[in-house]
Amino acid sequence: MRKVVVTGLGGLTAIGNDIPTIWKNLLNGVNGIGLITRFDCSNHKAKLAAEVKNFDPLAYMDKNELRKTDLFTQYAIAAANEAVTDSGIVGTVESDRFGVYLGSGVGGINAMATEQMRIAESGPRRVSAFFVPMMISNIAAGHIAIRFGAKGPCLLITTACASSTNAIGEGLRAIRHGYADACIVGGSEGAIMPVSIAGFANMMALSTSTDPDAASLPFDKRREGFVMGDGAGMLVIEEYQHAIDRGAKIYGFLSGYGSTCDAHHITAPDSSAESSARAISDAFREAGSPQEGGIYINAHGTGTQLNDVTETLAIKKGLGEKLAYQAMISSTKSMIGHMLGAAGAIEAVFAVLALKHGKIPPTIGLKVPDPACDLDYVPLKARVSDIKTALSVSLGFGGHNACIAFSKYTD
Repeated sequence: MRKVVVTGLGGLTAIGNDIPTIWKNLLNGVNGIGLITRFDCSNHKAKLAAEVKNFDPLAYMDKNELRKTDLFTQYAIAAANEAVTDSGIVGTVESDRFGVYLGSGVGGINAMATEQMRIAESGPRRVSAFFVPMMISNIAAGHIAIRFGAKGPCLLITTACASSTNAIGEGLRAIRHGYADACIVGGSEGAIMPVSIAGFANMMALSTSTDPDAASLPFDKRREGFVMGDGAGMLVIEEYQHAIDRGAKIYGFLSGYGSTCDAHHITAPDSSAESSARAISDAFREAGSPQEGGIYINAHGTGTQLNDVTETLAIKKGLGEKLAYQAMISSTKSMIGHMLGAAGAIEAVFAVLALKHGKIPPTIGLKVPDPACDLDYVPLKARVSDIKTALSVSLGFGGHNACIAFSKYTD
């Protein structure tokens, strides 16, 4: 199989609108969670979210394109633009060998809600002619392919909170098996709006804390639910020799992928962790199952009671207890919230950066460890460590489990 490397990164989160800012704030433990500002949340159970701040879509598109795109597409274009610029990939790959694989859990939910309100208030003639191409979840991938001339495989994957991890993994397979030479991979979500907040809150999934520092508490005994975040994460991945031949900057190898399903329940994880552990072990095995050198895991770590305990068990079963207890693990959702279908993409970016720079982002807020979550979750402060392998784990509603592995690259 052909080797695959990461050559470009892009991101947009509650703690920054570009990768250098996000990474700096992540290592400093900056909390991007705050009171919801996009709508009046006074009647909602959940009042906090991790909103993208000071985002100017006109920095990436003109007014005509802006009025035809949902927020999640705007985020996707912004992050993809950063990743592609970072990589220098444009003009170096044949268009029909250039792919796009994106993940999104809910796609254009803002457009759906806006136009539903419009038809209820003003009738069908007032529905936007651009409603359908704004709402459909695949459209962000389409916009990115159009913008960068990517005529190879172009797919949108929706597997709830595992969506963009699956998208990255499927992009890996496309390059490995010769269907593309380079791909833009990642995910985007812009779902902080009344109906989504109400829906998740009413199913008891969201934290109802009003204290931003005590809301998203992965692996902490006090946890009571996740905090919704939004934004995007993008990576440019390409075949290793292609990257070498064009003199690309290489962040690391994308070296493993596992994808399984619990086939158990529509929302709750299987407490046996058998299938989620297999996703982890599959990715780790493809990466060569290194027994020496540091391992970092960016955990799914939502801060819900069932997820954190089940994921702890999955890591133990997936790596074996010896390596699980040696691994450094953190949940960056403690700072940027849960970006739903885009979570795996930005967390993959963090895993790559941790591998490249030897710096492990912390799990902020982890002050009262849950005895059932007894691994090294890097509490409160970042850590310096020379790691050789980084994993990113995503677990989605419907029982979808995905894990990707990155391996260190040295010149």
